[in-house]
Parts: sequence; C-alpha cells; structure tokens
Amino acid sequence: MSDFTYPEVGATRKAPLPAGYHHLRHRVPVGTGRAAFEAAGAAVTTWRMHRESGARVRADAVRAEPGVAVEVSIGVGPLRVAAPCEVVWTAYEKDRTGFAYGTTGRHPECGEESFVVELAGDGTVWFTVTAFSRPAAWYTRLAGPLVPACQHWYARRLGSTLRRIATGAPVRR
Repeated sequence: MSDFTYPEVGATRKAPLPAGYHHLRHRVPVGTGRAAFEAAGAAVTTWRMHRESGARVRADAVRAEPGVAVEVSIGVGPLRVAAPCEVVWTAYEKDRTGFAYGTTGRHPECGEESFVVELAGDGTVWFTVTAFSRPAAWYTRLAGPLVPACQHWYARRLGSTLRRIATGAPVRR
C-alpha cells in the first residue's frame, strides 16, 4: 500500500495542477528525430538522466513502473538531502515516454513531479518537467523561496543532461 504524503495523486498527468502548491513547468527541446526520442525516453525511465545530472538514485526496479519505490538524493555528506518517492504513473507510448513520482515518508517536500519526453510532428524532441509541491519539513519551510529556485535549477540541469544524452554528446559532471 502506498504512503503518499498528498491527496492529489496523479495530478501531474492532467491540467490544471492543484491549488495550494508551488507549481513548476519547465519545457525544453533536447534533440531531433526518433533516435534522440528513444535515447531520451530510455534515460528518463531508467534513472540515467537523474544519475548523470549528479543525483544519487536508489530504486526497487531498473525502470519506472507504477508502485516502484525511488529515493533521489543530492548534496554531499551531512548536507545530502534524501527524497523518498513512489512512481505514480508511467507513459510508454509511440511518441511520449515518461513517468511521475509522488512524495512519501520522510520527503522534505509534499507533492508530485513528472518527467516526460515527447516527439513532436516536426521531429523536435521535447522534455517537460511538471511539478507541484509545498514544504513538508522544517528546513524546507525555513528555506522559503530558495526551494522553488533550487527546483527550477534542477529541472534545467536535467534538461541539459538529457540533451547531451539524446544527442550523444559527452556528459559533463
């Protein structure tokens, strides 16, 4: 049984996002063509994008599927912040691949985040991060507006990492 910390489970799959949360939407082109789409989709759903962006990932499965437990952590030593989540939904479609995970247990935020790759009709491969969240721990409440700024920074970093993966460029660390 899932232990989500918010009631709007699955809300990143549709619009509008629920009220009462900070909303994030970051959309960026990451490549062109079917090969770039396939590479980007695989990187998103196998945690490679997160890992190559500098995050540590522990997951119950090698690929995103509903019910898979995931812990993403960033930082160093005692400043490492762990974020336990569970995959809420996945999309493995012809021109759309991705997933969303929702916060569980000791996550410092409360909400959901999705990572979706789409192949547009003109051949452009788009990557979109959509999220809604609010503080759940004393330190995220104390950090105030720094948390949304960090979330935007991380979304941009994921996009840059995915662009390098999708185009076959060397990944910088």
